[in-house]
Amino acid sequence: MKKAKYLVKDLFTADPSAHVFNDKLFIYPSHDFESGVPENDNGDHFNMRDYHSYSMDTIDGEITDHGVILDVEDVPWASRQMWDSDVAEKNGKYYLYFSAKDYNDVFHIGVAESDTPEGPFVPLTHPMRGSYSIDPCVFKDDNGDYLIYFGGIWGGQLQRYRNNKAIECGAEPADSEPALNPIVAKLSDDMLEFAEEPKQLEIIDEEGKPLLAGDHDRRFFEASWMHKYKDKYYFSYSTGNTHLLCYATSDSPYGPFVYQGVILTPVVGWTTHHSIAEFQGKWYLFHHDCVPSGGKTWLRSMKVVELEYNEDGTIKTIEGEE
Repeated sequence: MKKAKYLVKDLFTADPSAHVFNDKLFIYPSHDFESGVPENDNGDHFNMRDYHSYSMDTIDGEITDHGVILDVEDVPWASRQMWDSDVAEKNGKYYLYFSAKDYNDVFHIGVAESDTPEGPFVPLTHPMRGSYSIDPCVFKDDNGDYLIYFGGIWGGQLQRYRNNKAIECGAEPADSEPALNPIVAKLSDDMLEFAEEPKQLEIIDEEGKPLLAGDHDRRFFEASWMHKYKDKYYFSYSTGNTHLLCYATSDSPYGPFVYQGVILTPVVGWTTHHSIAEFQGKWYLFHHDCVPSGGKTWLRSMKVVELEYNEDGTIKTIEGEE
């Protein structure tokens, strides 16, 4: 197994979303900095305020920083915490999907547009209607549909909602009840809104039973990512407080998804967040850890390592080098 390498040394970058546009690899990370906010379970110390974009001609080549592509001050509805983002392309236009808190400290998903993958991106004046929680990932299916996956518990606020409605007292289900699942919805033709009512993406075990809320080694916490390999859909995600990246597979982008195993074991730092992309004939896992900052969990650095599959399509587990 090849060793992961860090991609950026002059900024702290996390939650990398990687895509190939115009034969180049583009990476869209969060931008960590030392804001002085105390640590807590809601993640207020992850107080990011802007996004950069990066590109590479080869995986071993130089990485180019295209600078700030969106700042919280540019977004009329957003107050703080510019968390994970993703970018999709349609008809030569690029769409940045990002999670941020409004002025009531409620997370929503925003959209910003650009004519180039480098940015900068111009945000809409309002978040996506009906959006909530964090960590958007947008996947283009082979039939041309674009699907958005999102959600995260604890600080990500997913536990505050049921059936897309806010509830009076947000809480996770009991350990013996089915876990909260990520959310999926098809995007509208203009890429700016949901085209349908968002629904839960069910993750089940090999016997067809839902993963339980108490199964912290397998249940969904945050960091949705979708990719396709040999006609199978692979949904990957973080287990949060057990610090694993796991994955499940399905014949449909809507699921249900059958749990398969661990992609990445724990790294240094509390969070683990990733993307998976094919580039120049090989597959790669993009993720982050906190080694360069001396273990400060809110100051992360993105890295990349080659991802390998077994003959049966399962993913070879990568050691996180904690």
